[in-house]
Amino acid sequence: MRARDVKSGLTLQGYAGTTGVLLAMNTTAQRRRNLLGFAIEREGPQSGRVAWLQGTLRFPDKVTDTNTPVDSNLAPIQKYRWSDYCVYPDSSYRYKLYGVYGNPAKLRYVDGPEITVRTESITSGLHQIIFNRAAAASQAYTRRFGKANPDAPENQVARDWLSRGLRERLLAFLEAARDSSWGVDVAVYEVELPETVAALSSVLNRGAQVRIVYHARSEDPQTTHNEATLEPLPETVKRSRLTSAIFHHKFCVLNRIQPDGSRQPVSILTGSTNFTANAVYRQANVLHVMNDGDIANRYAQLFDRLFSGERPVETRRYINSANPVVSGTYPQVLFSPRSQLSDLREVADIVWRAKRDLVFCTTFSLHDDIETALLGDEHSEVIRYGLQNTRSKITGTHRRGRFVTPAMIGSGLEGFLKESTAGQAGNIFIHLKTIITDFSTARPTVITGSNNFSRNASSSNDENMLLISHHSSVADIYVSEMMRLYDHYRFRFNLRSSTGRGPSKRMTLAVNDQWTERYFAPQSLLYYERVRFCHPTKGST
Repeated sequence: MRARDVKSGLTLQGYAGTTGVLLAMNTTAQRRRNLLGFAIEREGPQSGRVAWLQGTLRFPDKVTDTNTPVDSNLAPIQKYRWSDYCVYPDSSYRYKLYGVYGNPAKLRYVDGPEITVRTESITSGLHQIIFNRAAAASQAYTRRFGKANPDAPENQVARDWLSRGLRERLLAFLEAARDSSWGVDVAVYEVELPETVAALSSVLNRGAQVRIVYHARSEDPQTTHNEATLEPLPETVKRSRLTSAIFHHKFCVLNRIQPDGSRQPVSILTGSTNFTANAVYRQANVLHVMNDGDIANRYAQLFDRLFSGERPVETRRYINSANPVVSGTYPQVLFSPRSQLSDLREVADIVWRAKRDLVFCTTFSLHDDIETALLGDEHSEVIRYGLQNTRSKITGTHRRGRFVTPAMIGSGLEGFLKESTAGQAGNIFIHLKTIITDFSTARPTVITGSNNFSRNASSSNDENMLLISHHSSVADIYVSEMMRLYDHYRFRFNLRSSTGRGPSKRMTLAVNDQWTERYFAPQSLLYYERVRFCHPTKGST
């Protein structure tokens, strides 16, 4: 949900996701003069529950504990974009903006605009989208749980906090097959969480149908892990996908079983989340549930072929014939393996067609065409925010600037992560495969799924990607969470890098309006962000 209000020369624009609300501000030239920042008041989810949004920066003479958040009416926000992550899904919140003037010793407040938004649901509606907190929340984790090891059996509360409903939604989707009139089909690369197998066993015990296809490759340790986890399930319900590449799917189809025994797909769960502790608790991941029978049926048709045991070469022929790329058609599902890299060309074309903004989070090395499109050319006025887990030309991106991400803090939660991820090929903190174009318009495009946008993902692996357009509520959910990740790792870079705004640079609030200059420098990233995020194109909902 989006809302906007203007008062006293101040503008406030809100974009409500599920567990985050992105707020964009603007000021007239007159109101910019002597501006020390913004104070933002929030009411909700209960009426009368009022609090100030907080930051960590303080005025120079107030710096004592930089790790403890401080209310924005005492230490105003010196940015034209801010986010609130202390919200709950499917809840109403009121935000009131104040311009802060005067001097640090005597602050003066100008009454500004007010908006009310409702966050999106994660249990109902056409789209239900859940992001976990993961390693990016390590500082908040430390404030909340101290040095508690999230892997310890007694620390389930800490794991639940990191999951932020993702684990619960995955299990609820599986358990929605509640009796003999239901069935659930699962295609998965990594299955190690015993809870998922327990859920499927419970489904079987209630008389519902279960089928599962899992990654299997000769002399692959993941095959051994999968087989061990799935051992409790009957052999009749599981199939190994023998491949020389990677069976990289993470999707589930919920079916109604018809009187004649046929399946009627009603819902699909997809995204980047494997059925592992790393995926649910540590890596940044997403689950995307779409309650659309037609889209679910496209996944179901592919699943039937996978469960039948057909060879990857036969799957490629089927996808080439039955799943062509239809440019500009939404929603659209693109599977692989396929020939000619047609899915990657479509993704690159979508990125090149972006007019205003581009937000992305990717994991591994990208195909050159995708990487080139995400970077753009030097004359592009599209603002770009991105994270790439693997070191490449992209790493972290803010318009034409680059920074290395993710940087690791070696204590607290991430000290345990070092041990938990020791067996991985590198430290995977950002596991998303998501690209959002023209978020600040009424016609954003969202690309999500398991596909890593690489040559292997298109030509060799079993993958899926879901393309959605003209759904601003979906884009708001993705962007609010992806900007959380971007801001977190950008802050880390600034803190640690000699070229960033690290300890030797300004990590305190400005005592005058000089902080606004960057936001009014023509054609800069922050200039476009201030103008575009606070003034979405007409027709946005």
